[in-house]
Amino acid sequence: MPKTFVQSTDDVVSFLKDQHNLIKDMFDDVLYATDPKAREKAFTELRQLLAVHETAEEMVVHPRIRREVDEGGEIADALLHEEHTAKEQLAALEDLDIASDEFIEEITKFREVVLAHAEHEEIDEFTKLAREVDAEDLKRMAGAVQAAEAIAPTRPHPGVESATLNFAVGPFASMLDRARDAIAAALR
Repeated sequence: MPKTFVQSTDDVVSFLKDQHNLIKDMFDDVLYATDPKAREKAFTELRQLLAVHETAEEMVVHPRIRREVDEGGEIADALLHEEHTAKEQLAALEDLDIASDEFIEEITKFREVVLAHAEHEEIDEFTKLAREVDAEDLKRMAGAVQAAEAIAPTRPHPGVESATLNFAVGPFASMLDRARDAIAAALR
């Protein structure tokens, strides 16, 4: 599992924005790796961070925006739709040859989708959340996001985008994903 260290854990908005910046940097690590082994390692770390990051948002942040903001349901639904599409694309990337031109083309397209999604979250969700939720709650939410990430699946699971499904399916998927990751690492 990659280090998900970010500069700020004072509140959930700062924490997640910092992770968005880390994800952007990790895409560069994948795209600019010159050795297939280095690209594979960078991609695995990116995939894992994307999976745990999105799961935590689905479990903690999106439900909160639904409760706190008048148009929160519409915001969350739009973001969940984007996340579902991104999970499908990420799963498809796992099946490509990491050294192929097709992989580079598809990861480049995927990067644009993910960065646009992050921007939508920051503008449509995080700004409103920061305005409606007090500082203590934002800090507690950062802790909840970190806890969710610690137990989240490390691979994309399209179709599991709600908090309810993540709580029901997530622990089992996480256990399987982490076992697959450990076996794959041992075989490298």
